[in-house]
Amino acid sequence: MKFEGTESYVATDDLMVAVNAAVTLERPLLVKGEPGTGKTELARQVASGLGLEIVEWNIKSTTRAHQGLYEYDAVSRLRDSQLGDERVHDVANYIRPGKLWQAFSTDRKVVLLIDEIDKADIEFPNDLLQELDRMEFHVYETGETIRARHRPVVIITSNNEKELPDAFLRRCFFHYIRFPDPETMERIVEVHHPGIKNELLTTALTQFYELRDQQGLKKKPSTSEVLDWLKLILAEDLGPEDLKRDGADALPRLHGALLKNEQDVHLFERLAFMARGRR
Repeated sequence: MKFEGTESYVATDDLMVAVNAAVTLERPLLVKGEPGTGKTELARQVASGLGLEIVEWNIKSTTRAHQGLYEYDAVSRLRDSQLGDERVHDVANYIRPGKLWQAFSTDRKVVLLIDEIDKADIEFPNDLLQELDRMEFHVYETGETIRARHRPVVIITSNNEKELPDAFLRRCFFHYIRFPDPETMERIVEVHHPGIKNELLTTALTQFYELRDQQGLKKKPSTSEVLDWLKLILAEDLGPEDLKRDGADALPRLHGALLKNEQDVHLFERLAFMARGRR
């Protein structure tokens, strides 16, 4: 079982090494990187590339670790007891399996994605240590132990909003997805927009990287945003000459796909004004 990328996902050599190392070690792969660099999509493409199904657990600020195991619906049981429902005598009728339970109980190996783990409470990762280590957990209401029939390939993503506990990090294989260099970005664009003209692509990516490198930018545009920008450029049938800016620091065409807050828009407007004033 070896991941070598897919036709729809450009994986760098070091990323493929990280995925395959985690699979070999049977440890969770912790993937960090800027938002929009393809961390979530990586898990889906690993599943596709290895011919496995995927179980996705999308973490929110209110998510508790126990929800990944199971939830006991005491409210429904109380209501059914008041209605005289016979189901109330079997507590198992009120146990709702979580994403880990789903991944553990499948008939074949799956990919388990724990997406954006840093959104949850700081104790969330520690609360999953034993379950991810032993690949089992106990259901106290029924007295049963749920064990993984096949150890899943676990991929955990983080946007680095919170520091993760050392005990958790020690159990993971870590990889940081660096922002693609221009050559890699060209390969990514070719996957999503095949046949794009070289001159247009070169002009657009030159502007894009100049924008990303601008000092004082609050949020740098990501891979997903440059792909959206290029989609708009192609939809509007713009050519390289249409992308030329009035001054090196002027706003690019269709900049709303790249700049996502008013501070950054104002930054480029000020730079454009200053550039015109120097002429």
